[in-house]
Amino acid sequence: MPDKPETWAWLSAWLQQHWPPVYAGLLAGVIAGLRVIYGGGTWRRVILEALLCGALALAGSSGLEMLGIANSAGPFFGGVIGLLGVEAARVLALRLFAGKAVQL
Repeated sequence: MPDKPETWAWLSAWLQQHWPPVYAGLLAGVIAGLRVIYGGGTWRRVILEALLCGALALAGSSGLEMLGIANSAGPFFGGVIGLLGVEAARVLALRLFAGKAVQL
């Protein structure tokens, strides 16, 4: 791979094009991991929470344009997801979607 410059050029172009969602996922993972470490969690919980928050932030930040929010706001939402954690994000999502289901 190091001997193929076109691979590095492709990777650089891809990262430049998709940087806000990638950054949101990484930021959420780091913040979630540090939050669990600060709370005295186990390494298993640190890894799982970081991966879950990162994936949730990546998925959420990829759909921001559909809600009329700029892609550059993705890292903000990633940071919030990492700070709240998976359980809090789940409770908020259930509350939001339950209210929408009743309106239908």
